[in-house]
This record gives sequence, structure tokens and C-alpha cells, in this order.
Amino acid sequence: MNDLQFAWPWAFALLPLPLLVAWLLPRARGARLAALRIPFYAELQHRLVKPERTRRRWPLWLAALGWLSLVTAAARPQWIGAPVQLPVSGRDLMLAVDLSGSMKERDMRIGNRLVDRLTAVKLVAGRFIERRKGDRIGLILFGDRAYLQAPLTFDRKTVRTLLNEAAIGLAGEKTAIGDAIGLAVKRLRESPRDNRVLILLTDGENTAGSVDPLKAADLAAQEQIRIYTIGIGGQRMVRGVLGLSVLGNSSLDEDSLRAIAAKTGGRYFRARDPKDLERIYAELDQLEPTSKQRQTYRPVAERFRWPLGLALLVSVLLALTLTRTGNLRHA
Repeated sequence: MNDLQFAWPWAFALLPLPLLVAWLLPRARGARLAALRIPFYAELQHRLVKPERTRRRWPLWLAALGWLSLVTAAARPQWIGAPVQLPVSGRDLMLAVDLSGSMKERDMRIGNRLVDRLTAVKLVAGRFIERRKGDRIGLILFGDRAYLQAPLTFDRKTVRTLLNEAAIGLAGEKTAIGDAIGLAVKRLRESPRDNRVLILLTDGENTAGSVDPLKAADLAAQEQIRIYTIGIGGQRMVRGVLGLSVLGNSSLDEDSLRAIAAKTGGRYFRARDPKDLERIYAELDQLEPTSKQRQTYRPVAERFRWPLGLALLVSVLLALTLTRTGNLRHA
């Protein structure tokens, strides 16, 4: 249901102001005009004076209408629209993605081709972001240091675009896991306590930064931030002497990632291929479901322009009326 209301209804208290001014202030003295004695004045009086008095009422009514319109505009009339349903954010979710040099390892298979780890993360994480309707999502990219790429926002499309534009080595070749957690804590500490979530994706161990990952996890636990850690990639592919591909050991520090998740009430996941990543994100949707609650708001449209425009129009008509009356008197 649509309603009309006034944001500042107290402005209508100004309506009697012209009457108070007329009552309190002395009348202005009119200019003395030359007098002309007319012997047949009584005969002209009933023909000229009465119509003139009648004509003088129109400027008064125009002035009253203009003042009423001006005061109405000052009271800020607003058109309140019908209630609109909005989703309530169930989570403030920060996504931290590793951009170190090891993310270029091509050990992830999508269809019939091998792709690097970051490409697989972009594909699966992008779908996850798209599903998180009603949540605020932020993006942290880290390498030698951690950088905030997108603050917490409802604009999931922009976050996904920024993730797709990320490039390996953009933040350096090393891995600052502790700095990424510390930056996420800084950005999430203003969020509601029950809704703070960090998803950390990395394929290595902490080799850079000024913050120890476990100490950063302790700080996150104090701030009631749940951290879900995801270890990406299988064992590295290396080229043998005979030109054959053999398996080498991965540098992934799974023990630290498990400890970080355990300290904060989260979980650790291992992703060896895009299917694992898809399964992990589906499980995260179950662990951290989006809110189904709703809140309503009513759109407000300002309508002060209509009475203000009427006041301007009346002012122009009043000016024209007074000018014409003055010209008739001097004619």
C-alpha cells in the first residue's frame, strides 16, 4: 500500500507567519500622489471603487496559495511505496586466495586438458560466490604480502570479476598465510560475531610475511572467526631424465592448515582436482548456509518538487498581476 507522508511536518507551524508579520509590523506608508478634484466623484465611486476592491482580492488569494505551497514543500512530502522484501545477510564471508608462484602448477584436470591450480580455483570458487545470495563476500589475495582486493560487499558479480582478473605472482612468489589471516581478522572484526567466516585456499606453506599463521589463528579464535582451510593441488609434476612425467613431493603444509582450522572451529579440506573443490564448496554451503530470513523496506520518493513548482508558478502570476495593476493605476 502506498502512502503520502511529510518528513518535516513541523514546517506547517510556519503557516501563520504572514499574519503575525502583518499584525506586529507597522504598515508601510504609501507614496503621496497628486490629487485631482472631480465634481462627479460620487457617480464614479460605485462604478470604479467596488470593482477595484474585488480585483484586489485576487493577489491576496494568489499570495496565500503561494505561501501554502512553499510551506508544503518545506515539509518534504514523500511518497512511501509498497514494502519490498530483502534478504538478510547470513554470513560475512572472506575468501583468501594464494597467488604464489607454485599456483602455476598444471596438475588440475578440467575436461580433457590440464590447467594450473589458480584456473581451477577461479572456476569452482566463482560458482561458490554466485550461490552465496544474501551474504557479504570479500576477497583477499596473498603472496609475499596479503592485499584486500574487495571489501565485504553484496556485489557478488564484482567479487567474482576481481577473482577472475587475479594473476599468479601478482602479490609475489612466496606465501604469507599468517598475513592473510591477520588481514581477514582486521576486516571481519566489525561484523556480527556469529557470522564471521574465512575460507583460506593455498597450495604451500608459510614462507613469507610478518605474522605466524598459528598466532594469527589464535587471534581469529578470539574474534570468533571460523576458518576453513583448503589445501590445493596434488603432488607436483616434474620431468624425468627419459622425458617421462613422474610425481614429486608437494610442499603443502597440511599439519599447519589443520591446526589453523581446529583453533577456530573450522575444518581442513584437501582438494586434488576440481571435483574435490566442487565437493568442498558444496559441503561449505551445508556448514555455512545462507540466511532464509527476510526484512522489508519501503522505497521513499521525494515529492517536494511539485508544491515548490506550484509556488514558483504562483509567484510569477502574482508578479504579473501586480505589475498589470500598477500599470493600470498609472495609466
